[in-house]
Amino acid sequence: MPEYLDTNTIRMLAFASIFAVMACLEVLLPRRELSTARPRRWSTNWAFLILDAVLVRLIFPIGGVGLAYLAVSEGWGVFSVFELPGWLAGLIAFLVLDFAVWFQHWATHKVPFLWRFHKVHHVDGDVDVTTALRFHPVEILLSFLWKGAVILALGAPVEAVLVFEIVLNGAAVFNHANVALPRWLDRVLRIVVVTPDMHRVHHSARIAETDSNYGFNLAIWDRLFSTYTAQPADGHDRMQIGLDADSAIRARRFGWSLILPFHRQKNRFPQETGAPQHLQETPPRQL
Repeated sequence: MPEYLDTNTIRMLAFASIFAVMACLEVLLPRRELSTARPRRWSTNWAFLILDAVLVRLIFPIGGVGLAYLAVSEGWGVFSVFELPGWLAGLIAFLVLDFAVWFQHWATHKVPFLWRFHKVHHVDGDVDVTTALRFHPVEILLSFLWKGAVILALGAPVEAVLVFEIVLNGAAVFNHANVALPRWLDRVLRIVVVTPDMHRVHHSARIAETDSNYGFNLAIWDRLFSTYTAQPADGHDRMQIGLDADSAIRARRFGWSLILPFHRQKNRFPQETGAPQHLQETPPRQL
């Protein structure tokens, strides 16, 4: 399937280009002073990306774009029933996929089993471009199953899935970047997309702030479902990031981070069943 190989190349080149640009901007226009030297965190976060990529390629070799090819060629999905113009089907597919990612992210904070894996992302004591790479492989595989099911159910156009994956990867790097955007630009951009300042609130040590701003790309969903927080209570310079001081230190180690979901430890879900205590404002965890 040469077309599929070409799309992989396009995705990788787009990701590498966006990552390089944002990494340079972090050096030139840093938003916050990082608490840890880059090599100590970056090596662990990059290790997650490499492991995730290998496992996804081994278990789901055709990827999301390949699933779209399969669905279209076999006539599967909603779009095979309703004949829509290509541009309209692509736009709908893009919006549905973006909402699906928002919903999945929301679920990882509400379902105790999913949170055990997603908290690997949140124990990082800083937020920068490599935090966008830091996801436990179990979460990545579950994420692919969810997005793959949506792609097949829609019969999403191949081009729409390719654009979505490029935009999603680029947006994740962009909104995790430790970059100081001009305030006027941030205000304009966050009307449509998730900005670094907007997403940084989601990494706050305050539970009420962590349980907000779930979007990775489009900013509309958090406003629509009343999960939008404009600014952190303590300001971006003083806000505490991560879960707690001990976890932030240990999170620099890849081995500890990889087995974190299987630790028996205190977290946002004191009991592994039941609803989280996230509805009331809480003081920040002490770092």
